[in-house]
Amino acid sequence: MKTTIRRYDLDWLRVIVFGLLIFYHVGMFFVPWGWHIKNNEIYDWLRWPMLFLNQWRLPILFVISGMGTCYALGKRSKGKFVWERFLRLGIPLVVGMILIVPPQVYFERLVEGTFSGSYWEYFTTVAFDGVYPEGNLSWHHLWFLPYLLVFSWVLTPLFVYLRKHKTRFIEWVKHLIQKPWGIYLFVIPLYLVESLVEPFFPITHALVDDWFNFIFSIILFFYGFVLIATGDVFWQILAKVKKKALTLGVIGFSSQVIIWLFFEDGYVIHFTEALLKVVNIWSWILVLFAYAAKYLNKPSKGIAYANRAVYPFYILHQTITVGIAYYLRNLDWGLVPKTCVLVVGTFGISWLIYDLVILRVPLLHPLFGLKGRSKRKPAD
Repeated sequence: MKTTIRRYDLDWLRVIVFGLLIFYHVGMFFVPWGWHIKNNEIYDWLRWPMLFLNQWRLPILFVISGMGTCYALGKRSKGKFVWERFLRLGIPLVVGMILIVPPQVYFERLVEGTFSGSYWEYFTTVAFDGVYPEGNLSWHHLWFLPYLLVFSWVLTPLFVYLRKHKTRFIEWVKHLIQKPWGIYLFVIPLYLVESLVEPFFPITHALVDDWFNFIFSIILFFYGFVLIATGDVFWQILAKVKKKALTLGVIGFSSQVIIWLFFEDGYVIHFTEALLKVVNIWSWILVLFAYAAKYLNKPSKGIAYANRAVYPFYILHQTITVGIAYYLRNLDWGLVPKTCVLVVGTFGISWLIYDLVILRVPLLHPLFGLKGRSKRKPAD
């Protein structure tokens, strides 16, 4: 299984999707759904673009992570890979829970009126009392890291076996996706989980009781590995299906909107909506991979810098967004000025901390998941 050629399009997609995450979290300040800090004026119409983005933004990241795992295992032993996953995911998670996330919970408690006083008083007294939401200890937006760590550890033995052996399974997948619409058979497991598991297990991001989100996400992670394991076959199929996938994505989301607006929930509606949702998710994942492969699979200094910066940006960004939002929430500025301040402030402060502090202090690198620069072109 040859996976030594770097895919710059995957680097671009990783950067773009994490960049969209910042816009999404800024949007959460203004929509009706619950979030850590809310604006004094809510804009109901914003939920439509937010719903569209919400359905595929995290699924594609799990697929990309599975792809990265396939590349990484090509250069590392099983034991080394498992240890590196802990260093790159576990350490930033612990550091984030101790240093990065507490300010978010502090601002929440100030808004709720359940705490008053300085941040230092909060941090040295109740910051780590109990588990959120009843208590204050939380991983908040960093929930992606423990899930990814567990997925990596659980599936590594299987992945190593699939890499070392030319299994019938991988050959079957290659044969399957080359059939007309064969790539859409990947939707079936997602549909079964969406329709049969989701109603009973609301998303909690707590790992231990989050069965729908856990199963759905680990399937996507597995898909990422398997698709890379097929070699060039997957990329050839993408070129053929991208227009069909785009059409299905538009139809899938538009149909969901019609259902949300005009139909009451019931068994038929539930199973129909579940099908539309997973087809929509998978279609946009294919669309993004296809067009990125066509237009973005080339090296540049910009993507090299951004790809290294994206992980620290992810760790830092929501705390900065929540902090700015706290001071903006009661101002009568309107949507556009507040959005501009939040977006520019989040990107700008994240960049300043990354470029002027994290990059220049090597001791901070492992705390934010940064690896040392390699003279070789990496493949993961």
